[in-house]
Amino acid sequence: MEPTDTSKPDYFHRVVDCQWACPAHTDVPEYIRLIAQGEFTDAYMVNRESNVFPGILGRVCDRPCEPACRRGRIEEKPVAICRLKRVASDNRDDITARLPKAPREKNGKRIACIGAGPASLTVANDLLPMGYEVTIFEQYAVPGGLMRTNIPAFRLPAAVLDEEIGYIVNMGADLRLNSPVKSMRQLLDSEEFDAVFVGSGAPKGKELDLPGRHDTEHVHIGITWLESVAFGHIERVGERVLIIGVGNTAMDCCRSSLRLGAKDVKVMARKPRQFFKASEWELEDAEHENVAIVVNHAPKSFVTEGGRLLGMMFEQLEYDIDGGDIKATRSLGEVFFPCDDVILAIGQENAFPWIEKGIGIELDKWNVPTVDKTTYQSTLPQVFFGGDAAFGPKNIIWSVEHGHQAAISIHKFCQDEAVTERMPRGVTLSSRKMGMHEWAYKNEYNGVERRLVPHVGLVERFKKINIEVELGFTAEEAALEVQRCLNCDMQTVFAAKLCIECDACIDICPVDCLTITHNGTEAELRGRLTAPATNRSQALYVSAALPQTARVMVKDEDVCVHCGLCAERCPTAAWDMQKSTIRIPQAIDEEVSACPA
Repeated sequence: MEPTDTSKPDYFHRVVDCQWACPAHTDVPEYIRLIAQGEFTDAYMVNRESNVFPGILGRVCDRPCEPACRRGRIEEKPVAICRLKRVASDNRDDITARLPKAPREKNGKRIACIGAGPASLTVANDLLPMGYEVTIFEQYAVPGGLMRTNIPAFRLPAAVLDEEIGYIVNMGADLRLNSPVKSMRQLLDSEEFDAVFVGSGAPKGKELDLPGRHDTEHVHIGITWLESVAFGHIERVGERVLIIGVGNTAMDCCRSSLRLGAKDVKVMARKPRQFFKASEWELEDAEHENVAIVVNHAPKSFVTEGGRLLGMMFEQLEYDIDGGDIKATRSLGEVFFPCDDVILAIGQENAFPWIEKGIGIELDKWNVPTVDKTTYQSTLPQVFFGGDAAFGPKNIIWSVEHGHQAAISIHKFCQDEAVTERMPRGVTLSSRKMGMHEWAYKNEYNGVERRLVPHVGLVERFKKINIEVELGFTAEEAALEVQRCLNCDMQTVFAAKLCIECDACIDICPVDCLTITHNGTEAELRGRLTAPATNRSQALYVSAALPQTARVMVKDEDVCVHCGLCAERCPTAAWDMQKSTIRIPQAIDEEVSACPA
């Protein structure tokens, strides 16, 4: 194999699995170390550079970082990355003075953002400090989009939303509430804006067109029902409620039902648990509140009598599953479930009734826009999409990343630059050596178990619908949880020319991730390692030829725990512990790079 080129940013980026998995590439190990030092405000600002909404996402992010966490390869549970994000938010000082500021002198370009959800707010966050004038059109009386209307207050308090949205709006955004855009053609013809960003979400809940569906008023569309609950239009529900669907929206619907008076709530799932779309922690929270999850039942019809909903008929199913796939399905007959209300939470889809045909914006038969997945530009060059409006429902953190990338494209479009020509990612390495056996970070392995986040008691939490259930870690609990982080951004950097092949690093490595061997193909090297590297999704590190025997140092990044023992033990300093900092360009970086030297 050729020597590994560590100058390419994606090599070390992929080693920091949590940051690699995060759509916005938040520097997770860095903010966890800052929390460990009690620097909560600095930790919050590190978060905000990429994810924009640390307090919000510290409560409701779908946590793609946690399944990727390297701690999960050592023991069952990853670091509580998401809830540590909330710790930084809950314990920080006032950060107003540290927020970006919009310049008094504008650059003459005006941007319209449709919808005041996370994608549009991120676009505004990135473009306002560059001198753009940003107008945000929001159909409701409050901003936030689906963060506001579809995530219940017992998970995401309004005060948290208001504060973090306010940081952006107060930069000078022209937020126009109660102002739905009813015609894209009219907006474009006004010639008021140089570019338009569509961040209107996926606001249409999917229907379940079965017999009896329209014979009663007690069948509700999940996201519409949650919206009505959020705005106080619905204050009660029947005692027996069936939720159809088993995604995260279904979990919000079932838990909201309990707070509106339901006594018997069942979530009806067509398939077994391993096929559920809901996050495991969402399922656990619902089940902790005594929600019953009924698997292998497919809805057949709504049973009504004189406009009154009596219940639903389901087909009970049995599956043959092999290797994670369903190979066969059998019917075991029909089963009736009585209920007073049914809430349909079987998915969401895009809806653009206000985008007229013939104006140059191409929509497919599913009403999904044709959008470039790198630039977020539509088929009409001055119109960009992001968030759920671009590619369908995903989590908030995806919308944030879409907003960052769309802001780059909007800036380039407005400056008559090619939107496809973007700054590359970069990486810097800086040694953390303080002495022969001292590092500027805590590097020993701590076997402490994952902390459990404290919750409000089951009796207290149902008294009002807006009582936040999760209390968050205390500073003392966080001090234990941060010790579980393995500092994966502290890289074991190797200088082949200094190696004397004494095998000291190999002898001391606690996980047998190092091997000195003759070079060969990747398959040959993987078979010759001290501990065979079976995870082919993560590359091997292969050094240049060693000066003594022309053999190579091979490291399996998959199992390395970044303990630094190799660097402490090496007598020639061939190994060093260096922090890798990945630079992910944003719009303001593109502006700076375009300035003449």
